[in-house]
This record gives sequence, C-alpha cells and structure tokens, in this order.
Amino acid sequence: MARDLRAAENFYGAVLGWTFRKGGLGQAFSVAEVDGVPVAGIGAVAGEFAVPVAWTAYFAVDDADAAVARIRDRGGTVGVGPVAYPPRGRAALATDLEGASFGIWEGRVLSEWRVGDGEAPAWLELHTKNAFDAALFYGGVLEWADGSDGCCEVSYEEDQVVLRHEGQAVARLNSGPVQSGSPKPQLRPRWLVHFKVPDLKAAQAVVVENGGSIAPEASGWGDGPQPVTVSDPDGGLFTLDQAPPAA
Repeated sequence: MARDLRAAENFYGAVLGWTFRKGGLGQAFSVAEVDGVPVAGIGAVAGEFAVPVAWTAYFAVDDADAAVARIRDRGGTVGVGPVAYPPRGRAALATDLEGASFGIWEGRVLSEWRVGDGEAPAWLELHTKNAFDAALFYGGVLEWADGSDGCCEVSYEEDQVVLRHEGQAVARLNSGPVQSGSPKPQLRPRWLVHFKVPDLKAAQAVVVENGGSIAPEASGWGDGPQPVTVSDPDGGLFTLDQAPPAA
C-alpha cells in the first residue's frame, strides 16, 4: 500500500531492481517484475483506505465472505472489505488477535507468481507474542491444515511454526517480545516481508540514497548475512536478506 505510485516505483526500482507494468486492478495499481516474472504488487490506495503505507501479506482463499466470517469468529478484526476488483477478484484487509495486519484474496492468482525462489519475496515472517496461538488463528482462518489439495504443510521447528508449500518454506511464525500499543511500527506484532538482494550492504546504501532509512532496531549496517529491516520514504517497512551466492 503506497500513497504515490510513481514515487514508490522509483524507490523500489532503485533498491530491488524491479520494473513495473500496469496490472488489471486499475490505474492506481502496478505489478513489479524481475525478468518478466511478477514478484510484488503496489497499490497507491493508502490514502483512500485510510491505512498506513505498508507491505501486506495476502493469502489466497476460495471464498472471501467465508474467510471474513472466520476472522471475526476467531476474534480478529476486518478493517476493509471484501472489496471487489472486477474482473480479477475480491480482497479484504484484517488484523489478527495481536493486531498484525494481513490481507485475503479471492480470485485469480498468477500461475508464475511464486514465493521463495529467484527474485520473488524470500519469505514471510510473523512477529507475534505467541506463535502457537497465532498458528491456531491463521490455521482456522486460512484452513492451512485441512487436508485440501494444493494447500500446505505446517510444522513446529525450533520454537517456530513453519508453513511450507510443496516442500518450500514460505512463512514462519515467531514468538518474541512485541508491543501491541507501541508508537513504533517495527515493535508491534506484524508480518515482515523479506526480499533478497545480491549485496546487503550496497542495498542499504541505495535505500538511504533514495530517501529511505534503516529501521531503528537494525544494529548498524549489516556486513554479513543477518537480515536488516529498512523503511521506504513513506515509512513502509520491509526486510532485506543477503541472497546466497550463485552456484
């Protein structure tokens, strides 16, 4: 979610090497690509929906109305939607029990859209007070482990809840010290979106050169493989990961 589409395209194009094309959701939306493969979407609708500039993890569902009902039944809050985006589908924005924002999407999902491979988002990470409680919430809302074809595998590994699709780890839920009422968004329960870059230190420099900043909890400028959380010029947080060297 952005306020100014062109400014967001310029920033993320510089930092992550993305190019952009118009999608099928209207003039306020664009699809980011690397080598012709879609890796993310940007919608300049933060002002329209009265929500912060932020990266949001969207989860595909078969029925948005049913998913919204499950969110409310389990104590979550629905802030927006479901909103129709003809002819593509319908979306809603919600928060979980601890206040972490996420989205749901009913409709077409691009077959080449992927997580965890190539230049796509490396993975998603939920910072929450209790990963087990969060897994129960999301598992019920999104029907992660209901045995349906093409869904996912959920496991518990080293105090984390790990979500895999076709063997590929795509999301992790981590328990940790978070502050639901903190004025600093990086300290609140939230979904982190990780992007891989070939040179972590150089990417941080490009962030700053283009009006972004290193998030306060990041310990200086990372020289090694440790992920670093950064902010775009409008305050949208995301995380940079060092990509492994090419084989």
